[in-house]
Amino acid sequence: MRVTDEAAPKPPRPEAQPRPAAPSQRENGAEPNAPLRMTGSQALVRSLELMGVEVVFGIPGGAILPAYDPLFDSSVRHILVRHEQGAGHAAEGYAVATGKVGVCMATSGPGATNLVTPIADAHMDSVPIVAITGQVGSRSIGTDAFQEADIRGITMPITKHNFLITRPEDIAEAIASAFHIAGTGRPGPVLVDITKDALQAEFDFVWPRTVELPGYRPTTKPHNKQVKEAARLLAEAQRPVLYVGGGVVKAQAAEELRALAEAAGIPVVTTLMARGVFPDSHELHMGMPGMHGSVSAVGALQRADLLLAIGTRFDDRVTGDLDSFAPLAKVVHADIDPAEISKNRVADVPIVGDCKEVLRLLGDLVGDGSQFDFSAWRAYLDGVKAKYPTGYDEPVDGSLSPQYVIQRIGQLTGPDAYWAAGVGQHQMWSAHFLPFEKPGRWLNSGGLGTMGYCVPAAMGAKVGQPDSVVWGIDGDGCFQMTNQELVTCALEGIPVKIAVINNESLGMVRQWQTLFYEGRYSNTDLKSWRVPDFRKLAEAMGCVGLRAESKDQVDEVINQALAINDRPVVVEFVVHKDAMVWPMVAAGTSNDAIKIARDMAPEWDEEVL
Repeated sequence: MRVTDEAAPKPPRPEAQPRPAAPSQRENGAEPNAPLRMTGSQALVRSLELMGVEVVFGIPGGAILPAYDPLFDSSVRHILVRHEQGAGHAAEGYAVATGKVGVCMATSGPGATNLVTPIADAHMDSVPIVAITGQVGSRSIGTDAFQEADIRGITMPITKHNFLITRPEDIAEAIASAFHIAGTGRPGPVLVDITKDALQAEFDFVWPRTVELPGYRPTTKPHNKQVKEAARLLAEAQRPVLYVGGGVVKAQAAEELRALAEAAGIPVVTTLMARGVFPDSHELHMGMPGMHGSVSAVGALQRADLLLAIGTRFDDRVTGDLDSFAPLAKVVHADIDPAEISKNRVADVPIVGDCKEVLRLLGDLVGDGSQFDFSAWRAYLDGVKAKYPTGYDEPVDGSLSPQYVIQRIGQLTGPDAYWAAGVGQHQMWSAHFLPFEKPGRWLNSGGLGTMGYCVPAAMGAKVGQPDSVVWGIDGDGCFQMTNQELVTCALEGIPVKIAVINNESLGMVRQWQTLFYEGRYSNTDLKSWRVPDFRKLAEAMGCVGLRAESKDQVDEVINQALAINDRPVVVEFVVHKDAMVWPMVAAGTSNDAIKIARDMAPEWDEEVL
């Protein structure tokens, strides 16, 4: 009988050999800039190590797969997310909570395009992240190859810079440059797209001694003459306001801000992105301005004769109708990004520079502030603040108030926690009712308004601050967009706490339909009573699931959540369907038209003017 090849005896299989570790210059005693033979993939991972990267959020796929082999042996922790959008938002959360550059990784095509939303989000909110994507082979670019997408072209408008790398020799320099660009000047996202053949090819790796970017020179030191002019305007003012944005948080300038405000006695308003950079409990703090800002903050801006706008961009959600915004005020506008100066409101004194330096220099000129007397102005604003505090009414039907829930989470947890919020009504209630006393502990999607931001951002924050309590305050609509990342949290040992404010609707859109569309609730009713059952869903994903449906249950479930620190916790709060966010300035209208409730506006005492 003839023996076929298939049936022929096969030689014994050799014993499996351990995979070689990725080359390490440190282990070899070599300097970081000494040549070392390796693949582009090994160079990528080595570059991340040399940049001090601690964690990467990502998902492998064909084009990026070569990079995952050396990553297997690396000191860099890789967290396998369930969706690339989650990787991007987690990198954002990590960056905001730590002040470091966050890193996410995805493959080509759909993997890369799934990163577009968090990249755009980071761009709008000035969050430093580096997104690394695999790309099809360099010879296949432009051929509509499998999983090809021009992610560099797609993200050109929403990144500080991006790279397409087709040679392994360029990987190290691109990574070093990407981190430098992302984390300096005005922070933001940088994309590094690397072709698969560049990842696979071998070359002599050399770490660049310096980063040479001739066209990139952020101005950090403000011009002394401009700062002196700002001090002169302050000396002439009677009703100044420190209008403070997220740039002050990014510059880690909370101490300088407080020193200036206290020395001169200047009232402070903090935008949505700046919550916590000036303590809510401080007597000079007037609250958050804008569409859903406090009456005292909006009133301060509208009646000021000088705005010291620091690290803020005169966003439409703050200004309302721009032509009627702060009509009596001269403007000192300080920002590290010159493109923001006078973009929306013309500045009388433009200052380009790092907010920390601007505030320090202005504080030096102010000195002990004994030459200033803004007591009448402060007394006026204190009166407005006392007369129109940001509060809420309990539902008349006895159902649970969402504002009460968020307030109690803050009170029982304390100001040391990190807070991530989704987008919508719960975001605004969180901005008003959580205890903001420290900078850098508030994470939310301000500029892009990304539903689905909360859970993965909270995950990233907890990775970055493992010893701190991290709460996510989410809505039932937002939660259903990215809650799969709770599986990641459960498997990776990331014990976040997520509060789901369940009003069975897309609440903010419903509020607008109530006010402006005659109650025609087109496609905002989620009909979510127990579909899904959020408590069971949480348990199915490896988390602890809790629920509160009445006021007497709220403290109990919050305390249960706070006591659990070995697993993620999801607490569903079933709340009143038609609770609204007040105060409110209707879109496109003047801030002077602020309402404190439906058909109710504050009564202004104009004697101060």
